[in-house]
Amino acid sequence: MPSKRRPATMDDVYTKPGYLFRRMQQIAVSIFVEECKDFDLTPVQYAALVAIRTHPGIDATRLSAVIAFDRSTLGSVLERLEAKGLIERSAGAEDKRVKLLFLTAGGAALLQRIMAAVDRAQDRILAPLKPADRKTLMALLGQLVDLNNEVSRVPLRAEDAIEHFKKSG
Repeated sequence: MPSKRRPATMDDVYTKPGYLFRRMQQIAVSIFVEECKDFDLTPVQYAALVAIRTHPGIDATRLSAVIAFDRSTLGSVLERLEAKGLIERSAGAEDKRVKLLFLTAGGAALLQRIMAAVDRAQDRILAPLKPADRKTLMALLGQLVDLNNEVSRVPLRAEDAIEHFKKSG
């Protein structure tokens, strides 16, 4: 005998973690874009610039692992950063097909100028919470992300870049 389940309601959507994370992502991006509008940079572009500054000469595959962003979509992000004069791509010494990524002087300058806006965006995201709740939320989010990393379509692999540079440096 089939069990009688009630029909799904919007509360079944609004109260689920997946929906709430998606909405929070929308809100976080909106706040970032608002705070950083003078810099014409998206959160992913910002993360890519920071990673390239941190790991000069990184290739796109490793960059994808370091910022946990889909490799196929990352290509268009890099094209936009290059068109803005924020990064340069150059052929690798060992394999000319591999393009190594470097921050330009303009990219480095932009990262310096944008920091206050990025900090404001991050503060605004958490501002509605009490300080203790902010700390708790960040600890729990960090734990959830870490424990679920392997089920991501693009797991975070920051160690890939670190290992690559240890071997080549």
